[in-house]
Amino acid sequence: MTTVTIFGVGLIGGSIAMCLKGRPGIRVIGHSNRPSQAEKYVQRGVVDEATTSIQEAAEQADYIFICVPVGNIEEYMEKLSVLSLKPGCIISDAGSTKASVMAAAERLDFGGAVFIGGHPMAGSERSGVEAASLYLYENAYYVLTPAAHTPPEAMQRLVELLSWTRAKIVQVDAREHDEIVGAISHLPHMIAVSLVNQVRGYSESNSLYESLAAGGFRDITRIASGDPTIWRDILINNKNVLLPLLHDWSKETGKFIAMLEAEDGTAVAEAFSQAGQFRSRMPERRKGMIHSAFDCYVDVPDHPGIIGKITSELGNSRINLSNIQVIESREDVPGILRLSFRTQEYLDQAIALLSASGYDVHL
Repeated sequence: MTTVTIFGVGLIGGSIAMCLKGRPGIRVIGHSNRPSQAEKYVQRGVVDEATTSIQEAAEQADYIFICVPVGNIEEYMEKLSVLSLKPGCIISDAGSTKASVMAAAERLDFGGAVFIGGHPMAGSERSGVEAASLYLYENAYYVLTPAAHTPPEAMQRLVELLSWTRAKIVQVDAREHDEIVGAISHLPHMIAVSLVNQVRGYSESNSLYESLAAGGFRDITRIASGDPTIWRDILINNKNVLLPLLHDWSKETGKFIAMLEAEDGTAVAEAFSQAGQFRSRMPERRKGMIHSAFDCYVDVPDHPGIIGKITSELGNSRINLSNIQVIESREDVPGILRLSFRTQEYLDQAIALLSASGYDVHL
């Protein structure tokens, strides 16, 4: 029997657990410092068993996944380094920064265990074990950052285990990983936060900014709602990469300032054209660091049971609805439902079904 231990059974760790639990010859153990959380993991069927003892969870494991926030990963690595881990045990993490994690792994001695950095590049607008999904990593990139001296056999064993996630496993140097992820994920999050705070400042003297910021503005800045503590740790941890990126971003905005000051319409159009061409080459159907939003809005009358009717229609057609939100519901206006789906295919099916049923559906 192969034992897999998960430290941090939330969205990321819980989804790894769900991909592995029930597979032939695999037993999954979850760890939490809180007994109530450990009990919840088992009750929800995410793990086979759970414990509050780090030693108990770690010393019987053949594989260990550290899925705690970035700011706590090194702490867990240090705790594992003083335990009697199984010879050949593979330890991996799920943090979105890798250079500092791999530096810690080089400094620590895990005995006969092997550390291989990891980063499953998928996410959700939800968090916690309640948000864990068997399908979170399907068609997503899962990055592994082994050290130069990592045994190929250990790397192969980890890849084989992670094949149950149905993710695309790629091997990347830790520093290269941080540079790429900094540009495609960390920088956009900082830009979104800055943009929202800029508009927030304007709204303090004119409330129309907040009122009219619905729709497109809210959608393109949704990543600004990330967990403050998690993003604090990520950005500080990756600051050596992010500072040059921010300077480069300042240069890009400076280009637009110069274009507008010179009223250079040709340059503006060329900037949009180049961006559009590059963006069109990006894969559309593969999950990435910033999760895609597959949402539609449905105008519904204020009738009892209407929300249940819509969700039942979707369920009867096996269309997987991941989230539902009542945007507005007053006596004098129709209710508006925001329906979220995990894939473009489900969204397309939902739009076709609900439109055929007479509902007003729009993106």
